[in-house]
Amino acid sequence: MSKYYAIYLQLKEAIEQGKFQKGELLPSENELMKTYEASRDTIRKALTLLAQNGFIQKNKGKGSIVLQTDRISFPVSGVISFKELAKERPENIKTHVKKVCIIKADQALGEEMSIPQNTELYKIERVRQYDDEKIIYDIDYLIKDIVPFMDEGIAGDSLYEYIENTLHLSISYAQKEITVQSCTEVDRDYLDMLNYDLVVVVKSLVYLEDTRLFQFTESRHRPDKFRFVDFARRHG
Repeated sequence: MSKYYAIYLQLKEAIEQGKFQKGELLPSENELMKTYEASRDTIRKALTLLAQNGFIQKNKGKGSIVLQTDRISFPVSGVISFKELAKERPENIKTHVKKVCIIKADQALGEEMSIPQNTELYKIERVRQYDDEKIIYDIDYLIKDIVPFMDEGIAGDSLYEYIENTLHLSISYAQKEITVQSCTEVDRDYLDMLNYDLVVVVKSLVYLEDTRLFQFTESRHRPDKFRFVDFARRHG
């Protein structure tokens, strides 16, 4: 691991653990150089990575200002479970299973998933609670021919752990769409919406290594608590 990346990880952890609060300045470059026994270039690379990932704002003449960190970051291009995202602060996060049932795909769902109507699916509804606030409403559809069994215990833990470790299926990639929509009555019933009347909706079609679609997810987020991150590089 490169030195600048190791420093980035240590500073990131310090910010996430609240050692530096929102609006507070990180130590100066000179102080960080002494602390980590690193060159100015190495420190600047670590700070640039923090800025790119939304942890700080670099302000010329002022320093590196810590940004709001009480969010969970969802990588746009990755395929990762909520449980994996929550590992850093498991005591803050709970999952409430609202429903697990078998349905048949109607026309709209068939078109969304590109599957025949009446295909049997497991429908799972879950609410994610973070720091005593209910802020995500997840609706998952799993193709029953591929995932033949599901119950509230599995749904309350990790679907992906079950699929990979018990069913021994390899999850490979996902296609995602992110939109902003007006919140529904169900959103208001399930989530602590405060004064917000919009939700961020992430739809994901998730595929196995053999390219079979096995899951469609609609994840509905209160907009203030979540950011969606990706890393992009422009090639000249």
